Amino acid sequence: MITLIVAIAVGGGSFAAAYWAADWGVGWSVFAGVVGFGVFQGVFGFLLQKRVKRDMETVQQILVGGQKKLQQKMQRWQMRPPGSIQAAQNEIFADTKVFVKEALAQTETLRKYRLWVPMMDRQIATAQLQLSWMIKDFKTVDKLMPKAICLDPTMSAIKMARLYMLEKPMTEIEKVYKKGVGRVRYNGNVLLAAAMSWMQVQRGDADGAFKTLTEALKKSDNETLKRNHECLMNNRVAHFSNSGIGDQWYSLLLEEPRVHTQRQRSVYR
Repeated sequence: MITLIVAIAVGGGSFAAAYWAADWGVGWSVFAGVVGFGVFQGVFGFLLQKRVKRDMETVQQILVGGQKKLQQKMQRWQMRPPGSIQAAQNEIFADTKVFVKEALAQTETLRKYRLWVPMMDRQIATAQLQLSWMIKDFKTVDKLMPKAICLDPTMSAIKMARLYMLEKPMTEIEKVYKKGVGRVRYNGNVLLAAAMSWMQVQRGDADGAFKTLTEALKKSDNETLKRNHECLMNNRVAHFSNSGIGDQWYSLLLEEPRVHTQRQRSVYR
């Protein structure tokens, strides 16, 4: 890393200046070298982190701005409903693609930090994978998956979902699941356990799903997990549903949210 090389050079320069120019002796010269190394690392690291954070916030602002416009559009639709639900969904997806692609383009500006920030390439790949997932660009998702960092439940769940879509063996999916739940705190396993048990049910392994939820409830008190656990306990597999988790569940693209339409009643006088 360039930062480390420069810091070592600064430390070496501080040692040389103290030893040869100031005639401090070995002990104090080593101390001066260590101080020079530490000060450079601290100051430069702080300034660099500040710039990276600023550029990441720009990406976040693009997403927040786009989502705000979508919410305003949906509020207008409450007053004047669109022609059909399908048309509305298509329009929302088209609008989402616009601001997500803008955010993706903005992530490319982070590449200038690759030589200075450890694992920057992998951080960029992780951000781009999540954005590509939002617009169902699975070709890009598959390309980025080996580079992405799965340190949070959402990323682990996305990886599980993609493996399921690709019809990979449950043993492979379970490996990602176990690694993911091993990192989370209490109630941090909800999305992962919901996804894992749903996949097991879909592949005809209700007993496996029951075991997954039994273990998951030792570290969670989530009502949806409890309800699904009860359904499987009473052999009511048809009632198994992750809809209670809401948008977080549907963001995995394993199920489409159910839309309930209201019939307009005619009033005769």
